[in-house]
Amino acid sequence: MPNLVEMQGITKIYPNGVAANRHVDFDVRAGEIHALVGENGAGKSTLMKVLYGLEHPTSGLILLRGRPVTIANPHQAIDLGIGMVHQNFMLVPSFTVAQNVVLGREPRRGRFIDSAEANRITEALSREYGLAVEPTAPIEATPVGMRQRVEILKTLYRGADLLILDEPTAVLTPQETDDLFQAVRRLVQQGKTVIFITHKLREVKAIADRITVMRLGEVTGRVNTADVTEEEIARMMVGRNVFLQVERPPRTHGRAVAQVRNLSYVAETGRLVLHNLNFNVYSGEILGVAGVEGNGQTELAEVLSGLKRATTGTIEIDGRDVTGRTPSQMRAAGVAHIPEDRLTNGAALEATIADNLVVDRYRRPPFTERGVMHPNRIRQHAEGLIHEFDIRTSGADAPMRSLSGGNMQKVIVAREFSANPSLLVAAQPTRGVDIGASEFVRTQLVAKRNEGRAVLLISADLAEVMSLADRIAVMYKGRIVGILPNKPDLTEQEMGLYMLGVKEQPADELDTLS
Repeated sequence: MPNLVEMQGITKIYPNGVAANRHVDFDVRAGEIHALVGENGAGKSTLMKVLYGLEHPTSGLILLRGRPVTIANPHQAIDLGIGMVHQNFMLVPSFTVAQNVVLGREPRRGRFIDSAEANRITEALSREYGLAVEPTAPIEATPVGMRQRVEILKTLYRGADLLILDEPTAVLTPQETDDLFQAVRRLVQQGKTVIFITHKLREVKAIADRITVMRLGEVTGRVNTADVTEEEIARMMVGRNVFLQVERPPRTHGRAVAQVRNLSYVAETGRLVLHNLNFNVYSGEILGVAGVEGNGQTELAEVLSGLKRATTGTIEIDGRDVTGRTPSQMRAAGVAHIPEDRLTNGAALEATIADNLVVDRYRRPPFTERGVMHPNRIRQHAEGLIHEFDIRTSGADAPMRSLSGGNMQKVIVAREFSANPSLLVAAQPTRGVDIGASEFVRTQLVAKRNEGRAVLLISADLAEVMSLADRIAVMYKGRIVGILPNKPDLTEQEMGLYMLGVKEQPADELDTLS
């Protein structure tokens, strides 16, 4: 097939001197699904923003159908037949599906928008490309999978021949991912071309014809998907061998460390976010929490760590009632927390790495004795953890802000693990970090479990939950709809049915106490 797009020698250097792309050559053939993969910070999103006109290259050339083009902004990209579906949906929640599809290019009857025609256009596009939507449904009432389809229909309505999909499955269930893949294949059959940006290597193998791998702003590999394994792709991304599966030896769990009973939480808006949750977390186990994002998982972690106060119900840690305790009191009770948002709740960016590693304990011995703080002990403590957790930094006195995302996460993990907690609440512990750091964090979580700690793992990555957890609690609309032993016959497809609310265990069968 001829090349639809060629990017030659693309370099992007920001005013602060950071080079996001260095002499990148990238080509996409007409009618293919091309995966662009790489760790966070590898430069893949910047490269695609250049192609879509959101960024302007410092140097380099873009050819479209063999002819040089300058793409100054997204409007020009759209006029050239290039569309981009962003990871964070850009939809108006109060508008209907059809209103979002035609937004900015609405059909009109005289001076007025022709809503009936907008519905007809949306329905016709939906049928043509196999992207099932409800034109009259308000976006705020539609499931995540349909919102994804609306974003793609928006792009198709504007005449895109090349679609750039940025992490399109990040918030989808396995069933919704399968539906998306079917739709993408149908788009290609009808003459479209797709660039698929993702970090999920199994999805790359399932959907892509060819793969371009980037690392540190440069291309490190161009391969046919059929010719490589997931491990080989990971090696090109990281520059070394990566173990994609963490060994989790079988073991029998111990006592109930955390006991949660009839736990509910009502947000300030009056919305019931958590509804009557009942579960235990045992020593020597990882209890995974799965579900499409926005079903109460974030609030559960914040209630258990003291960042939010339960409206009703009780929380016991090691047999003591800790309901309503503050974050510092929860820490004193033996709860550690790897927060979902490390920049907001996990780190003091202007403080040093050493200070971040003792922020929860600097008032206690050995760091402070008889009112006197010992900076040397704080630094020695930090140097030990930097070595143990392989934190790549110039030293313990370097500011937290100077670290990469993966190394920042390692600091947070090191701090929480070194507290020797009874219960470790790990919320999205590998989000936004590269494969190498993810491998390290997952290995450390299993190590804590093997030591006899109780771990509550909350992750939007279903594959991660299923590879690490001993039992899995599934949340849907703030409720636990199933607690399942993670046996070999448990599939992602079955989990997806619970995540969509299609399947639910009867209340008297929920595996809450075993």
